[in-house]
Amino acid sequence: MDIITALILGIVQGLAEYLPVSSSGHLEIFRQILGLKLDGAESLEFDIILHAATVLSTVVVLWKELRPMIVSFFTFRRDSNFTYVCKILVSCIPILIVGLCFKDTIETYLFGQGLSVVGWCLLATAALLSFSYFFRTRPLEDAGRIKQPYTPRDISYADAFIIGCAQSVAILPGLSRSGTTIATGILLGDKREEVAKFSFLMVIIPILGEALLQLKDIIFEESAQAAESTIGWAPLLTGFLASFIVGCIACKWMLAIVRKGKLIWFALYCLLAGITCILFNYGII
Repeated sequence: MDIITALILGIVQGLAEYLPVSSSGHLEIFRQILGLKLDGAESLEFDIILHAATVLSTVVVLWKELRPMIVSFFTFRRDSNFTYVCKILVSCIPILIVGLCFKDTIETYLFGQGLSVVGWCLLATAALLSFSYFFRTRPLEDAGRIKQPYTPRDISYADAFIIGCAQSVAILPGLSRSGTTIATGILLGDKREEVAKFSFLMVIIPILGEALLQLKDIIFEESAQAAESTIGWAPLLTGFLASFIVGCIACKWMLAIVRKGKLIWFALYCLLAGITCILFNYGII
């Protein structure tokens, strides 16, 4: 992998991790465009770097909210911050089950199967974002006055678990994790900005867990040749910095977008991207 390719993939990861367009799906799309083929160890190595960058960008952008949560949780203060962390842990239960029991099956049958799966999952993302917009986010007009169709509420433990289930489904390539979890929270009636923050914070634990599992696979790789395979420090550093910097910008941008209820534009993008992927996969374009 050269530096330019690493830069492109880092930018794609940084943007797509936070914007509701699917990072896994867009990384697959750009691998196809760039004709990039990495062996097992190289792919794992690069994925760890990109995921570490997105986790760091989340921590940096949301540190003001994250710091008191960490303090309260590890000092057992039993305040609202402690409760919030407990809700995050509850949201991680579904993805933990899916990751431990079905990860290999999903990767075997869905990843690396061309852009057909990515295309259909992007269409599913578009549908979910549209539902959240038209049924919960879009304001109603009555006699020239704007009314909100619902009164947003705080995220409950039940909501956290349901949003966690949505995150576990979003392991599919092309099904946006942020889009799925944010849209699910909005459909449940939760506050939009709080749902966005919750969505970004709840992914920290699964990403770190996945990175540790991938690191284990590299260290204990049965094939010595694959274990010794390396991309090189320059592309890795380039991908990390690109993903981190763009991720910080995208995280702040997405919080503002969700607050204004503008997810419908991403639904339109996912619709067009999904159709393009399907047509490309079958050689129509």
